[in-house]
Amino acid sequence: MARATARHILVPTEEKCLELKAQIASGASFEDLAKQHSTCPSGKNGGALGEFGPGQMVKEFDTVVFNEAVGEVHGPVKTQFGYHLLEVTSRS
Repeated sequence: MARATARHILVPTEEKCLELKAQIASGASFEDLAKQHSTCPSGKNGGALGEFGPGQMVKEFDTVVFNEAVGEVHGPVKTQFGYHLLEVTSRS
């Protein structure tokens, strides 16, 4: 079964998500921005979510984590919780 590790930044608006994505593209640290801006408790850990398998996260999350490139920042990804930036850190 596939396994992945990922980190994310959760914010309430698409605009904020796009703003943070632009900062990361300009060299800002994903982890630092997660600590400063994420509304998810994982933000305290730089957005790290640990290891998980398909079906353990919401569908929109799974679609990105198990289908998109590892090591790139993806998003905004809209879920019932808000807007996410996702970075898949590993997948096997």
